[in-house]
Amino acid sequence: MIDRAPIRTRADRCPGVLRPWPADDGLLVRLRLAGGLLPAGSLRPLLDLAAAYGDGDVHVTGRANLQVRGIARVSEEVVGAIEAAGLLPSRSHELVRNLMTSPQTGLAGGRADLRPVVAELDRQLCADPALAELPGRFLFVLDDGRGDLLGRPTDLGLVALDDAYVQLRVGPGWGPVVPLGEAPAALLELARLFLATRTTQWHVTELDRPLVPPERPRPGVPEAAEPLPYGAVPGGEHVAAPRGLLDPALADRDGDLVVTPWRGVLVPEAAR
Repeated sequence: MIDRAPIRTRADRCPGVLRPWPADDGLLVRLRLAGGLLPAGSLRPLLDLAAAYGDGDVHVTGRANLQVRGIARVSEEVVGAIEAAGLLPSRSHELVRNLMTSPQTGLAGGRADLRPVVAELDRQLCADPALAELPGRFLFVLDDGRGDLLGRPTDLGLVALDDAYVQLRVGPGWGPVVPLGEAPAALLELARLFLATRTTQWHVTELDRPLVPPERPRPGVPEAAEPLPYGAVPGGEHVAAPRGLLDPALADRDGDLVVTPWRGVLVPEAAR
């Protein structure tokens, strides 16, 4: 069923680095992390930037992204510091790199390691100039078969059926089954179809008709699972971000970190 919304009368204003949001306490910039991945060595310079130009904190969002707020002016120096930290890989596509995935994928459990899929999806997304026109709220959600993100609304996404095949998600419904390695290209073809179909809509659910003929969920689609609890979990430790504030002590950990959709940070065992 299509949950139609009124025709949008303004452009999407979802913030980024080059398009900050004017909040009451100053400008807010949002840093999109593909699959929540926070590369090793990137948090310390981001904390330094927040202390020098913002309110001193790094904020975690419900989409597994980061924010710095309280900035007086987003100068080229600020943008350059974010780029130097490895957190702005594409100026042209920064607003559309909304890629959420199961935080434990490739670390523990799940049916497939989606980290290479997310990386390839991000690469192909940023390589296509036309896809920079996606709305800043358009979201890809990739579940590795454990069901932890099945309850998340998505525009496009997938669920791993096993280690070789996934079923695509199209809005609240289901699309075709494709090989795991072909999933990035298949998702971006659907994104291009959305751009060709939309007028003012921001989401797949707002279209007047289904983006593609809906299919039934295939055998093997899991039930929705509970959110990842805080504390020790398979593959690492899930550290809460109270009031949405990232713990600065995490910058002392070795290795990559994974920001989660539950306002936390997964510290892989290798980084503990």
